[in-house]
Parts: sequence; structure tokens; C-alpha cells
Amino acid sequence: MLAKTFIVLVLLAILFSLGSGLIFLIQDKGHSERTVKALTVRIVLSVALFALLMLGYLAGIIQPHGLLDY
Repeated sequence: MLAKTFIVLVLLAILFSLGSGLIFLIQDKGHSERTVKALTVRIVLSVALFALLMLGYLAGIIQPHGLLDY
């Protein structure tokens, strides 16, 4: 349950960073680095989440489900 909560929190942080990047892009009209920084944070969070998901799967903390058995 802790892993699911962490994943949801990181996904919300990614969405917040994406939204703030959009707002900075509209407000600054591309003349500042705030948009780039917000989108860089989003990319770092996305890559970190992916890496942690893979690590959690390999460690056995996260179990896949819904896979078809052929």
C-alpha cells in the first residue's frame, strides 16, 4: 500500500510540474528559463519513477497483475 501511495504522489508531482511549465510558457512567452526548469523537473521525476518501478519489481515489492497466461 505504501508503494501505491508513493507512485500516486510522484504522478501528481509530475502533473503539477507539467502544469506549471505550461503556465510559465504562457506567462513568460518563452523569454525565461522557468519553463525549461519545470519541464526538466518533470523529466527527472518521470525517469526516477520508472527506475523505482523497475527496482520495486525486481525486489518483489511490486507484483504485476492482469497479465494473460498463454
